[in-house]
Amino acid sequence: MKKFDLICPCHFGLESVLKKEIIDLGYDITEVSDGRISFAGDADAVCRANIGLRTAERVLIKVGSFHAESFEDLYQGIKALPWEEFIPERGKFWVKKASSVKSKLFSPSDIQSIVKKAIVERMKQSYNTDWFKEDAEEYPIRVFLMKDEVTVALDTTGDSLHKRGYRKLESKAPIAENLAAALIMLTPWHGDRILVDPFCGSGTIPIEAAMIAAHIAPGLNRHFTAEKWTHLITPQNWEDVREEAKDEILTDVETDIQGYDLDPEMVEIARINAKKAGVDHMIHFQARDIAALSHRKKYGFIITNPPYGERIGDQKELPSLYKTIGERYKSLDSWSMFLITGFEQAEKYIGKKADKNRKIYNGMIKTYFYQFMGPKPPKKNAD
Repeated sequence: MKKFDLICPCHFGLESVLKKEIIDLGYDITEVSDGRISFAGDADAVCRANIGLRTAERVLIKVGSFHAESFEDLYQGIKALPWEEFIPERGKFWVKKASSVKSKLFSPSDIQSIVKKAIVERMKQSYNTDWFKEDAEEYPIRVFLMKDEVTVALDTTGDSLHKRGYRKLESKAPIAENLAAALIMLTPWHGDRILVDPFCGSGTIPIEAAMIAAHIAPGLNRHFTAEKWTHLITPQNWEDVREEAKDEILTDVETDIQGYDLDPEMVEIARINAKKAGVDHMIHFQARDIAALSHRKKYGFIITNPPYGERIGDQKELPSLYKTIGERYKSLDSWSMFLITGFEQAEKYIGKKADKNRKIYNGMIKTYFYQFMGPKPPKKNAD
């Protein structure tokens, strides 16, 4: 079976989580760079990565890479790549995105235009034609330039992998599904431990936690661009991997996952989304103010994305909000708390220094993942 060089972009700061996921799928990592993990795999790997990775943005098939300091270098480098091995004569292809960092070529629109022209020229020679109908399957192309090194890849995914398909309704500032999953995976939480999100919004963190606990693959109920690339990846590949993912689901897992929000409408939206994801029976949602947060159980986890003043006018309310978060956390015996926020003074008002603090870029917003570690529960005695 044909081997591909595969590239998975992710949020900056979460490379280690994605790397572990790919290794757990059984594939060898070939390169780790800022916001990207590369690995080698066959057609099944493309399917497994799309269906099974929780923290990736998308799955790309690398067509080639080369050095380019001028548009002529770019044109010749693109033209030298074996496009005919990937794109059929009637395939519709375009440069979906071009990005450039610390490179002499920096205009995305010019890069996109030249790459398209070079591919057309290559395919004219390969298919011995001057005209392409481009009326068949879609082949979106992505181009990255980093310090004059060009990487060109085909996007197998389509809509970003964070779009699981369950979030039909959402809050004003929702956390992306793949970021929520990554935050959970950065904690020691397991499905048999209690988890509370006191700012659950449309339910993303509790839903992702339930999916992790039940081993529900995040991409199981959606489709991907490469499903139509039958000359590279057969329908049987997709079917086999989907069946494999279904076999992994734990239907009888017991969890204690709770999502609270001040807004009763958001709580109802969270319930609808959880039902769509097939995990509504695993989560208890409730309208509750953070000031009322309490719990009789020990050794629980708070994992949450509280407001951090993204909108003008919200900043003045943050000190009292984070003070309340700190007070309620202090009242919880033996709990751990993990929160992502862009509020620089979070620790000051929580009243406690985090044990760990990880910088993560949520889109273009610099955020911090504060980790307050509670004690480990005592080990259960074996019978």
